[in-house]
Amino acid sequence: MAACSTGGTGSRDEGAARVDETAAAAPSPSSPAAPSGPQSAERVDPIALLKADPKIGERLKDDLKPCVADAYPVDASYGNLTGSAAPDVVVNVMTCGDAVGIGTYVYRKQSDRYENVFMAEDAAVYATIDRGDLVVTKQVYAKGDPVAYPSGEDVITYRWSGNRFTQHDWVHNDYSRAVGDGEAAVEPAPSDPSPS
Repeated sequence: MAACSTGGTGSRDEGAARVDETAAAAPSPSSPAAPSGPQSAERVDPIALLKADPKIGERLKDDLKPCVADAYPVDASYGNLTGSAAPDVVVNVMTCGDAVGIGTYVYRKQSDRYENVFMAEDAAVYATIDRGDLVVTKQVYAKGDPVAYPSGEDVITYRWSGNRFTQHDWVHNDYSRAVGDGEAAVEPAPSDPSPS
């Protein structure tokens, strides 16, 4: 579908599609299909998942503290990664001060409990769910890079295969050194003074 608008969001300008009796009367497929539209996810306590996880080291568990009041530096995402009946949970743990990822974990519901099926405990790591794939981004730092300005990033895409994640794709991006606070930018050489 294409849109001709030059100053908006294209086809999204028109709002949600209209649901009417014709759409409601459409025949349903005879074979089960993947669910479409928004799905509800049972919310879990990501802090409890992390603290009860035997695969996570005691050091990370000890360092897992609220930044303020009861707000932990933890993000949780829900989606279908492993094909299980319940949504999978991706948990990202970050530092309080600069929100740099220090660990990412994927939990899959097995019977009545969640099992850790993926983990990456690296500096500057963060995972997301993208159309059924697990996408892990790792910042790459050269010697002397400030935390806010890494030299690049690795973006690794994983897919569920059998009973584990396997790497499907890898992309490396080098960042420009001419952005940021300007300290890493190359200064132009001074020009020779013109004769008078």
